Amino acid sequence: MQFWSGTAFMQTSDVLAVARMFDEAGYDGIVCSDHMIYPRELASPYPDSPTGQPVWSPDTAWPDSWVLIGAMAAVTRRLRFSNAVYVAPARPLIEVVKQVATASVVSQGRVSLAVGVGWMREEYELMGQDFDTRGQRLNEMIPAMRALWRGGWVSWSGEHYQVPELMIEPHPEAPVRILCGGESDAALRRAARQCDGWVGYAYAWDDAVRYVQKLKDLRREYGREHEPFDILLALLEPPTPDLYKRAEDIGITQVMGAPWAGVDLAPGGPERFREPIERFAETIIEKVR
Repeated sequence: MQFWSGTAFMQTSDVLAVARMFDEAGYDGIVCSDHMIYPRELASPYPDSPTGQPVWSPDTAWPDSWVLIGAMAAVTRRLRFSNAVYVAPARPLIEVVKQVATASVVSQGRVSLAVGVGWMREEYELMGQDFDTRGQRLNEMIPAMRALWRGGWVSWSGEHYQVPELMIEPHPEAPVRILCGGESDAALRRAARQCDGWVGYAYAWDDAVRYVQKLKDLRREYGREHEPFDILLALLEPPTPDLYKRAEDIGITQVMGAPWAGVDLAPGGPERFREPIERFAETIIEKVR
């Protein structure tokens, strides 16, 4: 079982110091969340809110995932990095290929890419990408990225993307694992058919079991049940070693959470995170391992 945390809703200036704390305490990884902007006029409904409005304020910081990952990689030794999730089809294919490849090289292979289609039409339009074809384009982006990361003269010819023969360097020394986020049938099938894993949200135990079983069934349907497959999610139950051992037994490979959840943190700089980070490592991570 791997233990991951995230950077969402943290002060951007605190992230590097907190990443070092995670690295020193024996955590496995950090995920970065992704939004480009918050428009003054937001018409797109947020899918995880009964009101259709995001649960965060417009001035919430969403630092660029790959800039942040590169900076965290530079100040850590073993911590791994991924996304929850990166809205890849809102960007040009070559831009994503270049960013992820560079992060993989500078981190010495400590990155994976977790992709999703997102929900905010306004972001797509500002980036000059088509919102309505985002699912189809992501389906094509996944094999296209794998092809363009191989090194040497590479190219891609598909329905949505045409890349003439070129070199794009640096390229990853080893294949970058690609995970898929999302709970829709299309997202779960994309993960089971095309990806190396799936990234979920936060679930009660029975809901987590249901998604794990659904993914197992789909992977069996696609003949991939014997291939390595990561499942990264958060559990809403109170954290105990037994909980995470049971999670591992059913096929969850990575759990994410904020060790300071429910803790009344004192105001101040990043040092306020150290005690809950170290306490969770001692009382949970070390006992699970």
